[in-house]
Amino acid sequence: MKLQAILLLLGLFLTSFLSQAQIENVIVEKYYISDDFDGLDTNGGHLLPGSVTYRIYVDLPKGNKLLRIYGDKNHPFILQSTAPIFNHKNEGLSFGKDFKKGRYSNNTIALDSWLTLGQICKSDTNGTYYGIPKDQDTDGSFIGGTNNDGGSAALPFGLLANRDTKAGIPITRNDGNQLIKNVISLTEDYGIKAFFGDKDDSTIFGSIVPGNSFKSTDFFLKNAGIIGPDSSKNQILIAQVTTTGELSFALNIEVLENINGVPTKVQYVSNDSILVQKNELNERYSGFLKYPFTCGCTDQNYMEYSPRAVCNEQNACKTKIILGCMDPKACNYDPTANVMIHNLCCYPGSCNNRDIAEVCPSLLQNGLDFEIHPNPSSSYIYINAKTGEETAMAYTIYDVFGNAVLTKTLGEKSILMDEAVHIEQLPNGIYHLRLTVGNTIESKTFIKH
Repeated sequence: MKLQAILLLLGLFLTSFLSQAQIENVIVEKYYISDDFDGLDTNGGHLLPGSVTYRIYVDLPKGNKLLRIYGDKNHPFILQSTAPIFNHKNEGLSFGKDFKKGRYSNNTIALDSWLTLGQICKSDTNGTYYGIPKDQDTDGSFIGGTNNDGGSAALPFGLLANRDTKAGIPITRNDGNQLIKNVISLTEDYGIKAFFGDKDDSTIFGSIVPGNSFKSTDFFLKNAGIIGPDSSKNQILIAQVTTTGELSFALNIEVLENINGVPTKVQYVSNDSILVQKNELNERYSGFLKYPFTCGCTDQNYMEYSPRAVCNEQNACKTKIILGCMDPKACNYDPTANVMIHNLCCYPGSCNNRDIAEVCPSLLQNGLDFEIHPNPSSSYIYINAKTGEETAMAYTIYDVFGNAVLTKTLGEKSILMDEAVHIEQLPNGIYHLRLTVGNTIESKTFIKH
């Protein structure tokens, strides 16, 4: 087997071992924290001081479009809290897209809990407001403080003006709502509102049914495909939730991706107990879709790596993956390897069409005396050689696959040679250095770390 085939096998191994879903992140933004003044309002119901408003964003690769959020029999959609979720009692709505901009100036409406596909309201002019993380918002704020009517108490400084640093940027400065001109994005929903023509919702996301948990195996909110307001970041708002409790969720989303030049629908789910791959279903698991996030080893170079882990846990990564030949009978036996790659093993007469002298330079025997130091090293090594006479010298450094990575002709050197070799540019690993002095060749191994 040629070296290219061996490298292909290594690539397949790593792909299967280290596969990742194409969701870059799910962002849970702490949008606002209610204070005692907000709690005075009775128009929207009793909003408890200390209630936290969260916004949930799906972060997709550039160019991918979010088609829908959903729950089905294999993958329930769950959004819940350990305490009741706030719904504005008079003007609460299920979907962010259904608000009008002017309504956000009324009491605590801007903290209502709802679902969405990007949109938070229609503009009074030609355009639509989309949710965007506050630290990316570039057009100021129309929410809270002097933009607010002060609620039932008609407070002159307005509601939603808390500047608690735990919520980051005040929403009176950056409200996380970006105007996008000339956007038409029709949506379709099922499983939220009552089925018999009543505009009132049948879930906690409406104005009449309180609760702390929405769980559905028969629900969707979809459109023709949406990207984030900043197309380069492509972070799409899907929910706003206000509660005094601990938030948790298990989401499922459908994304339109370009796979090998073909627009393809892919369903990303929060559990992998059942993954369907047939007809139009192309289900993949993503650990980002379940919150609180699972932490563990997120470094794919370690044996303890978990695709379910989306946040790194201290000391979770312990055993670094070292690919190599673990057969002591092979001339290139690697005692440090912990993952056996059989086709890397080289034996006299059987070296997968590679030059055994390059793969196993220790087989070359001669009387040349030279040393490499320091070993291991991260930046440079010295070659110290005793030749007996001035003669032409050269060296070549090979990686563990037998590839020449560095070659230099030194010309004639004196009896005692001390040559510095810079290795900063080499990846960490095991290397073989072959030194040629006249007609004599000797090889030694060193480690770059």
